[in-house]
Amino acid sequence: MRVAIIGCGQLSRMLALAAMPMGIRFSFVAEVDEDTRCVEELGKVVSWSAGQSIEQLYQTLGEPDVITAERELVDIDLLKGLQQHCSVHPNPQAFSACQHRYREKQLLDKLAIACTPYTYNQTAASSVASLSLPMVVKSCSGGYDGKNQWILQSWQEVLEYDKKTADTERIFEQWMPFDKEVSQVSVRSLEGEIRHYPLTENWHSAGILRQSIAPAIDIPPAIVELAQHNISKMMQALDYVGVMAMESFIVGEQLLVNELAPRVHNSGHWTQSGSLSCQFANHIRAIVGAPLGNTVAAGAFGMVNLIGTAKPSLALLSEHSTLHWYNKSVRTGRKLGHINLTADNAEDLLKQMQTLQKQVTIKR
Repeated sequence: MRVAIIGCGQLSRMLALAAMPMGIRFSFVAEVDEDTRCVEELGKVVSWSAGQSIEQLYQTLGEPDVITAERELVDIDLLKGLQQHCSVHPNPQAFSACQHRYREKQLLDKLAIACTPYTYNQTAASSVASLSLPMVVKSCSGGYDGKNQWILQSWQEVLEYDKKTADTERIFEQWMPFDKEVSQVSVRSLEGEIRHYPLTENWHSAGILRQSIAPAIDIPPAIVELAQHNISKMMQALDYVGVMAMESFIVGEQLLVNELAPRVHNSGHWTQSGSLSCQFANHIRAIVGAPLGNTVAAGAFGMVNLIGTAKPSLALLSEHSTLHWYNKSVRTGRKLGHINLTADNAEDLLKQMQTLQKQVTIKR
């Protein structure tokens, strides 16, 4: 069995490392000039750009049985072309919906899933009439880790924004004073079985995920059930196969979906230590048609991102932590690795994470 992954970053690396013990071989599709150090020696890397032969790409990849991707910003024509030769999971429809913020909002609206109030194809000034200040401006594509996002807090900033740009390919969202940021990571099989990992609580800074804990602390059961219901509804509507992540805000008794990711996700990295079958292994199991693995997590689990820092000393690790290093070149603000932690309860876990954060240098 051979799986090809579009992209050569850390998610591709962890997918391959999780599934190689199953006897699955891998190859990777790289954009021109893409850094491929994350997947060195894990399989053949093939460079491709729009306009090149998709059939030749498929053959050079070793004629894989199934193709997946580690990012949502994938050429949809490439996915559709590869479908003529093998299975592609998740399907192009799912990638198309999730890689454009307005199409993503349309999907949520169609399924009656609550999301942050928004406007599309309007100016900032007209958006204020239906929303209110402050507002968040987001590009419809190309935004991740806080990129291509701006906050408008005053009427003067609204006028200045409209003056400098006539581009209406933007989403204006209501700034939400949320209580918690959470994510639901789930997996759906070829046969339609869905399994859920525990709801995860996340902390961001400057738009980048800094740390996560699971299960999320003090979340009403109704919110947990709603998160699982919402992501199940989306997966079924898209005939989705593989792991999906749904990031949401908890605002009072509401759960408002913020973003979707048609792939394994940073907030699910803790599953490498917290579940018998982590998100990476379960994604591969799903797309190759194997039975899904157990997603139950007994205990408390955390993840701390290592951002812009050199590889930490292994002496930093405790008996309750594991280091995952991506082999990237060091750059300020870049996700270079993460440390997973385990504990019997959330209180002990938070103490471990606080101690670790003091020991790790973060360069934003």
